[in-house]
Amino acid sequence: QVQLVESGGGLVQAGDSLRLSCAASASGRTFSTYNMGWFRQAPGEERVFVAAISRSAGSPYYADSVKGRFTISRDNAKNTVYLQMKSLKPEDTAVYYCVAGRSILFSTRFDQNDYWGQGTQVTVSS
Repeated sequence: QVQLVESGGGLVQAGDSLRLSCAASASGRTFSTYNMGWFRQAPGEERVFVAAISRSAGSPYYADSVKGRFTISRDNAKNTVYLQMKSLKPEDTAVYYCVAGRSILFSTRFDQNDYWGQGTQVTVSS
C-alpha cells in the first residue's frame, strides 16, 4: 500500500518554472521498489502520461509534449519523486497526479498502475 501526496502546484505565467513534489508513505513494501510517474488531466480531457522513472532512478522517459522541458527525479531516501517543469506553456495547465506502479515496467496508461494521489493544480497563464 502506498499513499501519495502531491504538492508544489500553483498559478504561473508562460515561460516560468515550477517543481512538483510527491511524498510517498509505503507500507509492506519500500518506496524504492515502485516505479513512479506523473500524469496530468486538463479540463474535459482524459488523464495522460507525462513522465516516469524507474525504481533505481534510472531510465526516465517522457511524453513528447514535455520532452526537453520537464525532468523527473526521485530521492529514495526521502520517499519523494519530483517533476521539475521549465518553459511552461498554457497547454501545460492541468491537474498533475503522482502515480506508483508495482510492475516491472511503468505503464503509460493511468489505470494500469497501482496507486495515485489526489493531484495538484498547475495553471499557466499566457
